[in-house]
Amino acid sequence: MPLGLYISVPFCKTKCSYCNFASDVFSRAVFDRYIAHACEEIERAHVATQQMGGRFERQVDSIYFGGGTPTILEVAQMERIFVTISQNFGVQSGTEITVECAPGTLTPAMLEAFVRWGVNRVSLGVQSFVDQEAASVGRLHKRETVLDDVARLRAAGISNINVDLIAGLPHQTQESWERSLDELIAIGVPHASVYMLEVDEDSRLGRELIAGGQKYHAHFVPDDDRTAEFYEVACERLNAVGIEQYEISNFAREGNESRHNLKYWTRQPYLGFGADAHSMLRSDEGAIRFSNPDALEKYVAGAAQDCIAVSPEAALQEAFFLGLRLNRGIDLAGIAREFGEAEVGVYSDALAEVVENGLVERDGTAVRLSERGRMISNEVFERFISPPAHVG
Repeated sequence: MPLGLYISVPFCKTKCSYCNFASDVFSRAVFDRYIAHACEEIERAHVATQQMGGRFERQVDSIYFGGGTPTILEVAQMERIFVTISQNFGVQSGTEITVECAPGTLTPAMLEAFVRWGVNRVSLGVQSFVDQEAASVGRLHKRETVLDDVARLRAAGISNINVDLIAGLPHQTQESWERSLDELIAIGVPHASVYMLEVDEDSRLGRELIAGGQKYHAHFVPDDDRTAEFYEVACERLNAVGIEQYEISNFAREGNESRHNLKYWTRQPYLGFGADAHSMLRSDEGAIRFSNPDALEKYVAGAAQDCIAVSPEAALQEAFFLGLRLNRGIDLAGIAREFGEAEVGVYSDALAEVVENGLVERDGTAVRLSERGRMISNEVFERFISPPAHVG
C-alpha cells in the first residue's frame, strides 16, 4: 500500500493567538539547519523504520507540507526537500501534493516552483474573511489577499484549493460568520475545513479564556453554544451547495476529498518528517506509531523518537474512533472480519450506550455519528479508548 508523506515546517511570520501547534516565529538563521536535518531524516527513513519494526514502503501517493507556514521558506530550501523525497521514494503518477500556505506568503517565485514540482493542491489558512476577526488573532492577511491568492493559483493551473475557517473567533457574530461562508462559497473552492475554536492551555488565547481575562480579545470570543451554532450553520450551507461534509471538520465536492487526511482516518501507512511529525506503519505484530520531538532544538539535536506498538486491541479501538470521524462511519461486519467477532463484541455495550443517547446512528452493520454526536465527538470516542503500551 503506498505511503503518505508529511513534512512539518514549524516556521511562521507570526504566532496566531489560537494556535496550539508546535510552530513559532524563529530566526531565518535556523531554517537551513532544520531543512538539512529533515532531509537527513528522509534519507535514513528506510533504515530507521525497519529498526523500529515497521514495514517500509517506497511508493508514495500523497505528500503534504504542513506547519507552520511552509511558504515562508526560500524556494531553494523547499526544492531541497522535494529533491530528497524524489531520490528516496517512488512518487507515483497522480500523487496528491499539498502545501499549506498563509495568505500573502505565496510569492511569484514560489508559485512558479509549485508548478515545476507538481504541487496540485494548496490549503489556505484563511480562518476568516472578515478583516477585524483575522487581525484579532494575529493573522496578517486581509480578505483581498485571499482572493488574489486564489486567482493566482488558478491562473497557474492549481484549482484544487482548500480554505480553512474557524468558528468562534473573537468578534465573530452570526452576521460576520455568514459573510465568511458567503465568501467561501462565492470563490468556488472544492474543499473547505471548518474548525471550532479550541480552548486549551496550549495556546495564548485558550489560556486567557480559561483564566477569564481580556488579553488577545478573549472577552470578545463567542460562547460555546454560539460557536456550535456557527458550525451547524456551516454544515447546512456547505452541504446545500454541494461542498459536502465527509469528516467532522472537512467538506468537499465529489472527488476532491483530501487523500492525505483520509490515510489518517482509515489507518493507512504514513511517514512524518520534521518537528512534531507523526508516523504510522504496519508491522509484523500489527502496527507501530512514532513521533518526533515537538521542540525545534530537540528535533535538530537528534533527540529520540517516541515509539508505540499498536496492539490488536488498540488497532480495533482506532478503527472505531478514527472511522467514526468520517460521515460514512464504519462497517461493523468489515471490522469484525479484520479483528474478530468476539473482539468487536467487547464494545457492544459502549456502542449500545452511544446509540441510545442519540450520539450514533446504526443501520444494520453501518454505524455513524449523528449530527449531535459530531458536536461532542470526543465524548463518543472516549468510549472506545484505553491507554496504549509503550515500546522499550
